[in-house]
Amino acid sequence: MESTKPECAKCRIPYREKICQSPQGHGPAFCPTLKWKELVEKANVEYAKPGIQEFARKASIQEAECYAERDRRPYVLHPVKPRVQETCEFAHKMGYKKIGIAFCSGLTLEARYLSQILEKQGFEAVSVSCKVGCTPKETIGIKEEEKIYIGSFEAMCSPIAQAMVLNEEETDFNILIGLCVGHDSLFLKYSKALCTVLVTKDRILAHNPAAAFYTMGSYYERLMREGF
Repeated sequence: MESTKPECAKCRIPYREKICQSPQGHGPAFCPTLKWKELVEKANVEYAKPGIQEFARKASIQEAECYAERDRRPYVLHPVKPRVQETCEFAHKMGYKKIGIAFCSGLTLEARYLSQILEKQGFEAVSVSCKVGCTPKETIGIKEEEKIYIGSFEAMCSPIAQAMVLNEEETDFNILIGLCVGHDSLFLKYSKALCTVLVTKDRILAHNPAAAFYTMGSYYERLMREGF
C-alpha cells in the first residue's frame, strides 16, 4: 500500500507537473498539498497577519532578486548573489538596524568577517560566542569521559544564554554561524527575534554538509549502511 504520510522528498513527479508547483499538476498519495488542504488554509490565515505577511512578502521578493535577467524568454535560472549578500539585503528590506550573531567559538573568524560586513552595510552588529558565561559542562550532567578534553575544565556551549543576551540587546534579527546540532535548536527556541542560518557547521566538509550527499555513491557510501 502506498504511504500516506508526508514524504515530499520521495516524490518522483517532474518539477513542473507537481501539484505544489502548478494548479494543473498532480501528486502521489502522500502529497500534503492534496491531503492537508485545511492545514494549508490555516497557514494562509497566519500569513495574513500584518507582521508575518510583510516578512514573507519581503522574503519572497529577496528570493527573486537573487536571480538575474528574469525578463528574458526562454528563462534559464541565473543566480547572482551569495547568501551573505542576500541576508544583508533582506535585513535592509525589513528595516532592521541591530543584527545579532550567535556563533560557535570554532568559527570566530567567520563571525568576525560577518560582523565587519554587517557594519559596512550600515547595521549595528552584536555577537555572542557559544561559550558565553564559562559554565562548566558538569552543570548539565556531563561526565569526565564525555568531555572533548578529558581531565580538563571544559565550558559548555550555552545557546540559551546566547539567545538571552541577544534578547536583552533587543536585536531585530539574529544570524546563526555554525552552532552545533541541538545547540542551534535551543537557540532558535529561546530567541525572541526571528533568525536565519548563514553557516551550518560541518567539521569534516568545510561547513558544507551537502557535500556528503553528493558523494554517497563513493566516499560516503557508508551513510547508507545501518550504523555507518
